[in-house]
Amino acid sequence: EMRERLERMGPVNVLAVEQSQELEERDRFLTAQRQDLVESIAEMDQAIRKIDRTSKERFKEAFTVINQHFGEIFKQLFGGGTAGLSLLDEDDLLESGIDVMAQPPGKRLQNVMLLSGGEKALTAISLLFAIFQYKPSPFCILDEVDAPLDDANIGRFVEMLRSMQQHTQFIVITHNRKTMEIANRLYGVTMEESGVSKLISIQLN
Repeated sequence: EMRERLERMGPVNVLAVEQSQELEERDRFLTAQRQDLVESIAEMDQAIRKIDRTSKERFKEAFTVINQHFGEIFKQLFGGGTAGLSLLDEDDLLESGIDVMAQPPGKRLQNVMLLSGGEKALTAISLLFAIFQYKPSPFCILDEVDAPLDDANIGRFVEMLRSMQQHTQFIVITHNRKTMEIANRLYGVTMEESGVSKLISIQLN
């Protein structure tokens, strides 16, 4: 009976002890690796929460200051009126859209998309300059932004541009004479002969 039981058990695995030790070492290694991953994930979550908190604080600060500058510059460029920014979702600052509202002198408050071409251009310029007042850029390229503006608005735009030249170098593409007058250097294309273009540059000061 004992022999039958031994035969049913099959051959003895003489490497069982070594295999058991190897498996135990493997288990300890994988357990340590898992613990490292769990700790790394926890550290990453903590870093993400810190970044989100800092980003929200900085965004809120920037939004408040830029909104204030936007209203002030809008009044200067339009000669009056009011303008402001509002968050579409104040509970989620980092994902919220921003609504731009503008009220030129003599008009009611409305979404910027309902303004005329010149009013839209001047509003966009106001917002751009408001951002630059909060954090100036080393240089800025403006491509025909003054094209839809009338002479009165061009004058206010030029004065605003002049006041910001000490912090930002502006490269302005324009056909307007008043805008060209404040430039330090002009680059242009002239056609002295029909069909023959010639590049010119002029140092003004």
